[in-house]
Amino acid sequence: MKLKILSLIAFGTAVLGLAILLYKDLVFSDNPITIAIQLFSVAFMIWARITFGFRSFHAAANTTKGKLITNGPYRWLRHPIYAAVIYFSWASVIAFPYLITIGAVILINGGLFIRMLLEEKSLRLTYDNYAEYSKRTKRIIPFLV
Repeated sequence: MKLKILSLIAFGTAVLGLAILLYKDLVFSDNPITIAIQLFSVAFMIWARITFGFRSFHAAANTTKGKLITNGPYRWLRHPIYAAVIYFSWASVIAFPYLITIGAVILINGGLFIRMLLEEKSLRLTYDNYAEYSKRTKRIIPFLV
């Protein structure tokens, strides 16, 4: 129960960061680099969502019924949906390099990183092959991180 509450707090932190970006109008711009990164991020998230299916639409970071997904974008990243949000949010910093933007993106990234760690703890307990999968697959940047 404690992990679920921490997961919800982390989710709220990420949502707060996104709300700040939206409220301050720091998400979309006409910067071509920002547009390219954000379009890629949206397409990547859609690919991950289609691959994973609709079983994970919940606020708490916990495992769901079914097998461990290791195909599609999950072949290269353990958390492609979170990665897409992270890429998308950092594109805002490129377009709007202000302290408020950086702060909001840090909130988003911090919340998502905590959720990744909590999710991985749950996944290790649920799937026998998760430890092996996590050794060969990076969290958010293929072959690096």
